[in-house]
Parts: sequence; structure tokens; C-alpha cells
Amino acid sequence: MTTPDIIHRIAARFGKPLALLAALHVVGTFGYRVLGGPQYSLLDCLYMTFITIATIGYAEVVDLSANPAGRLFTMALGFTGIAMTWYLFSSLTAFIVEGEIDIALRRRRMQKSIDRLFGHYIICGIGRVGANVGHELAITARPHVIIDVSQHNIDAYRERHDEVLWLHGDAAEDELLQRAGIGRAAGLFAITGDDAKNLVITLSAKKLNPAVRVVARCHDVGYIDKIRLVGADAIVSPDFTGGMRIASSMVRPHVVNFLDEMLRSEQALRVEELRVPERYGENALGTIEPRSDDYLIIALRRGDAWRFNPPADYLVRGGDVLVFMATPQGRRRLEEQLAT
Repeated sequence: MTTPDIIHRIAARFGKPLALLAALHVVGTFGYRVLGGPQYSLLDCLYMTFITIATIGYAEVVDLSANPAGRLFTMALGFTGIAMTWYLFSSLTAFIVEGEIDIALRRRRMQKSIDRLFGHYIICGIGRVGANVGHELAITARPHVIIDVSQHNIDAYRERHDEVLWLHGDAAEDELLQRAGIGRAAGLFAITGDDAKNLVITLSAKKLNPAVRVVARCHDVGYIDKIRLVGADAIVSPDFTGGMRIASSMVRPHVVNFLDEMLRSEQALRVEELRVPERYGENALGTIEPRSDDYLIIALRRGDAWRFNPPADYLVRGGDVLVFMATPQGRRRLEEQLAT
């Protein structure tokens, strides 16, 4: 729940009783001023009202010993104030209990949603780098679960993607990875800001699901071989890739501009890859799916060999990898066609 939602709930729950309690203090203050006389200041009358409603029991600041109407007024004020105070505190108790129950129910519903996922991605660390990874997965319609030890980081990401599935805790713990569906996941990003933590996450993920693809973030080159040794399929150094991007912006600016425009495209156009299932057999590329504005096949990899811009009569076999530019809809169409 975001901060504006919490503020709205508090205002809706406590706005009316607090306003009534404040109004009661105003009525009591002016009532005592009328009943007690002008010799008592407004502060004296407010104080008298407060100790009456709060049942503190101090001596009367406004002397009503010879004023039956004043005593009746005090009794009515005290009875109303006690009732209103109890109502306010009961609302506070209910708010706290309901909030805890609501959190528990939402987490239970979220866990059920995670349990239904298959072939999804797990992002371990949703800081600045993780938020960009998550945004890319969301734009390209890939289901994912985020994990972070910082609730602040999770809430910040949820402000942009409020429907995201999330878990709060240490992603290095086996139990949390299992709750995130590591056994059914297609991939995991170990991209916290701590290289040692990313190593442990990689190790835990590969232990729980050796088939899952793990991409790890690493700043210290001394950790690269260690992270690779525990099973990371790919290791990305932001410092290295950042340097390459800076150099590319200088020597091949139009290529960089093309890639930037593709990433900013409202159609979510991306360069994608798709492995042809082994059971697919052998069919001409043109029979997989007619030409479409939603995708463009640009290359095919077979083993270590590449075939760029393959013709429509090129035979595609099980195990080949298609590289293509596509929208999320185009990618799903190709996936469905190859799955049949």
C-alpha cells in the first residue's frame, strides 16, 4: 500500500471522530464561559473541558458549586466526551487490527499468484539497477517477482508498477527463493549492490534449480571467477558495459541511437531470441508464421554457426535459435506457433 493510500485510509477512518471531538471541546469551552462568567478566560474554560472529557479529576477550574445548570452541563459533557473518546480508541484498535489482517491477506493472495507462475523471472535486488531490469521485463510483458531486504526499495518500485509480485527479505535464503518459485522460474537476476551477496544468491539458486539461468551483477573483478564458479550463466559488470557504451556513443553514434530509440519505442519493440523445441522437426522458415509487422526474423543460430537474414525457404530445425525484432505480441505469436 502506497503512502497516499495510507493517508486516505487514516483520514477516512479518523477524520470524523477527531472533528467531533474537537467540536465538543469548542462547545465545552464556550459553555463554561457562559456558565462560569467573564471572570474565567477561554484557556481556563478549555482546560476545564479537557479535564472533564479526559476524566482526569483535577479540581474545578471553573467554580460551579452554586450552579446546578453548570453541573448538569459538566455531566453531559463528561458522558459525551467519554463515549466519543472510547469510540476514537476503538476505531484506532480496529484500524491496527484490520491493517494487520489486510497485510496478511494481501500477502497470502500474492503468494497464491506467485505459486501460479511458471517460466517467470526473479529479480533479487530492486535498487536502481534492479528497477531498470524490472521495468524492462514489465514493458516486454514478462512475469517477474522482485525480492529485496529494503521495503523502501520495494515501495519505490511499486509506485511505478503497482501490480508487481514481491517478497520482502533476504534473497540468499533458500526458503524465500522457494516462495518466489525458483523451481519453476526461467531465470534469476542476482543484482544487489553487494558482490558477495550476489555470489551467495547464485549458489543458492543453482542448488535449488540447476536448470535456471542466472545473470549476476559484479563490480569487483576479483569476484567474477568466483561467481562463475558457483554457476552464474552470465556476469555483467556495470563499469565495463558503461565504458563500452561511452565508447560506442563516440565511434558508432547512429547504432547507439537506433538501440535507444528501440528501447523507448511505445510498441516495446525489442531484439528477442527463441529456441526452437527439439520436437519441432524440420520446417521451412516461411511456414512458421507469415511475415508480420509484429516481428522480423533477422538471424538464426545453429550450433556455433550463424545465418543472417535467412530466406523463407530456409529449413528450421529443433534446437535452432531464432533472433528477431518483435513486439510482445509478436513474440507470443512465435512462441505459440513453435509450441504447436
